[in-house]
Parts: sequence; structure tokens; C-alpha cells
Amino acid sequence: MNSAHRYDEKLTVEEVCAELKIARSTFYDWRAKRRGPRCITLANRELRIRRSELDRWLNEREDAA
Repeated sequence: MNSAHRYDEKLTVEEVCAELKIARSTFYDWRAKRRGPRCITLANRELRIRRSELDRWLNEREDAA
């Protein structure tokens, strides 16, 4: 997969949870509190998270230590 495609990749909730090593309940708790990455809601109510949005969200949480 080239870097442009990876940047625009749409991840499932399961993929994001696996990458972050968190439970689905944690992801949905963050979402309810507006603390998680922004999501796309599809017509069938499934969620997708853009790779670029997940990366942006993670970068904002880096410590400047």
C-alpha cells in the first residue's frame, strides 16, 4: 500500500481498538465524552476512522518530555 492510500485509509472501530490495545467499550466511552478521534458514520450506522485523523489525534496526545 502506498503512503497516499495509507493516509486516506478508513479504519474500523475494531482495527483502531486493536492498534491502540483498548477495549471497544473504552473507544465508545471516549467517543461519548468527545475525547476520541473523529469518526465517519456510514449509512448503515457503522463507524470508520480516517488514518489521517487517528494519526492527528495521537500526535496531539504526545508528551513533550
